[in-house]
Amino acid sequence: MTRFIGLTGGIGAGKSEALAAFGRLGAATLSTDLVAHDLLEDDQVQAALVERWGEEIAPEGQVDRDRVSEIVFADRAELAWLESLTHPRVGLHVLEWRQNLGEGVSVAVVEVPLLFEAAMEDAFDETVAVIAADDLRDSRLRERGQGGLAGREARQLAQAEKERRADHVIRNDASLQELESEVRQLMEQLTAKEPG
Repeated sequence: MTRFIGLTGGIGAGKSEALAAFGRLGAATLSTDLVAHDLLEDDQVQAALVERWGEEIAPEGQVDRDRVSEIVFADRAELAWLESLTHPRVGLHVLEWRQNLGEGVSVAVVEVPLLFEAAMEDAFDETVAVIAADDLRDSRLRERGQGGLAGREARQLAQAEKERRADHVIRNDASLQELESEVRQLMEQLTAKEPG
């Protein structure tokens, strides 16, 4: 039976790199961020955005993602509205993905940035938090053009709280090879257990 793992962590800690490492090591993987990103191309979602924010949100039939970001990060009520539109659809996608996993899949990992904030930990057999030093996370965000940590964690639990709540913790303060080594060790632990 498949072990169903929820992966989370602080902004810039390396959740996506850890998810990719799980995939390279044989786990089935899914990113809810990518699912939500793809949802902006869904006709029903796009129609709802246009109805709420006007035609300029989707010039030439394509959602302006930068404009969506500007709107929702400037106004918590608009963010809550967008999440009420997308989160149920993301949840349904995750459920369908899980149901369609093949018989031979021993570990399935879903990256959920707001896993604990959304009280989703009970949906998984176990949870993993990826953590890294604040200065390292800050520099990673700046390298990606995201302006650093300041102000970006307002909606998230502190990294230390995610670390406390998770069943497993992966430190990502070193090289990608060391990250993959930590993920490999965890995969070995997960595949040695019977699902709960």
